[in-house]
Amino acid sequence: MSLSNMAYDGLTRAGLVERLLTRLGFGREFIKYGMGSAVALSVDYGLLILLTEWAGFHYLVSAAIGFTAGLIVIYVLSITMIFENRTVGNRWSEFTVFATIGILGLGLNELLLFGFAQLSLSYMIAKIPTAGVVFLFNFLVRRALLFRSQSAEEPA
Repeated sequence: MSLSNMAYDGLTRAGLVERLLTRLGFGREFIKYGMGSAVALSVDYGLLILLTEWAGFHYLVSAAIGFTAGLIVIYVLSITMIFENRTVGNRWSEFTVFATIGILGLGLNELLLFGFAQLSLSYMIAKIPTAGVVFLFNFLVRRALLFRSQSAEEPA
């Protein structure tokens, strides 16, 4: 089989990644969550720098404000564009769980930023690996608790 035929069989690099994610039960939701998180991260990171550098806030205060704004952005995107299934019928309860996961993510965010700062790493650089870790945590926990598909649920 030639490489050009492999592309037609869905064996392109992007096709392989999507097939792997689908086998893991994530598929397009993971990709859409990644894109939505990029939007939320730009709000988060933008506020972190704006509030720290221009407004003179302490970087951990700026990080908390930015993270909260990003939380609101990703919630709206999650319920309108990213996840097809919602397991909690009451929207206030859903948001409470979503926000609680976000608060846990915020704690992880602050802990990692503080830890990197103790290693003399700039908060602007430290935000990059921190965002990756918090992204995975948030996606996995939110999907498991709030947005799992029917096929992902265990039989009663």
